[in-house]
Amino acid sequence: MRSLITDIAGIRVGHAHDGRLASGTTAILFDEPVVASVDVRGGGPGTRETDLLDPERTVETIDALVLSGGSAFGLDAAAGVVARLAETGRGFAVGGVRVPIVPAAILFDLLNGGDKEWGRYPPYRELGYAAALAAASDFALGSVGAGLGACTANLKGGLGSASAPVDGTAAQVGALAVVNAFGRVTAGEGPWFWASPFEVEAEFGGLGFPKQMPASAFDWPRKGVPGANTTLAVVATDALLTKAQARRLAVMAQDGLARAIHPVHTPLDGDVVFAVATGRVALADPIIDLARIGDAAARVLARAVAIGVYEATALHVAGLVQPAWRDRYGAADGSP
Repeated sequence: MRSLITDIAGIRVGHAHDGRLASGTTAILFDEPVVASVDVRGGGPGTRETDLLDPERTVETIDALVLSGGSAFGLDAAAGVVARLAETGRGFAVGGVRVPIVPAAILFDLLNGGDKEWGRYPPYRELGYAAALAAASDFALGSVGAGLGACTANLKGGLGSASAPVDGTAAQVGALAVVNAFGRVTAGEGPWFWASPFEVEAEFGGLGFPKQMPASAFDWPRKGVPGANTTLAVVATDALLTKAQARRLAVMAQDGLARAIHPVHTPLDGDVVFAVATGRVALADPIIDLARIGDAAARVLARAVAIGVYEATALHVAGLVQPAWRDRYGAADGSP
């Protein structure tokens, strides 16, 4: 296992970004249509086609998901992924036509110092197409794709991923998070990640919690541009789930954000968690096994959030002064 969301067979991830723009897009493609749902907790979300993920809606499966920078402009990235899927014959059949089903969510990175003077049309449609073309089982973490221009209250944000088997079942779970949070993922101004209790094999430094929590741990973040924040996430399992069960999985997985970010789900965030199920592993007990999968998904998502910030690198653009975790604390764990 790579400890990536792509440890769930049938999932591929691709990035496309532009350093001058200081923004980008990440596409999550599924080899076959998957059952999916969503849970939205942030006060300022930006989404596309999330209504059809309600359990009572007609369409049962989706073909891809898109996470993008660019705020409302970034929703165009889904059109690029739709174009690529249409070229390969994917989509929901309506008569003789196939319509690719590609929900999406965006984060705000318009004030991070990148050049956003793109003229009449933003570049996100083409970034989405490029991200779909790049989709593979192995993919980069940190300041890539939708996480390129991401920030948190005190450190450079980024994109992280993790996976784990689900104890007591034959299933496994994976998560991908793009961290652009209003809050902090560390305890105040120290190097310790809120997600430390869930860390596996020192994947984000192995520092644990401090012996005494710093006085700044619960200080209100200084980053305060309304609507300029969001953590976007996807949790995936190879279990066979209904849309209603996938919705419950997304609800339980939101606890992973609460364990990794403080504060979270504020009126200033657009936090969204998608849940997808590839359906390759039947549940022995549809209630207890789902509970186990949801618990595991929350823990894996907390890890993905911390990994996204741990792996991030600083952007050298005017106006973005946030240091990366490794710039400030790298010596604490011996990382470069």
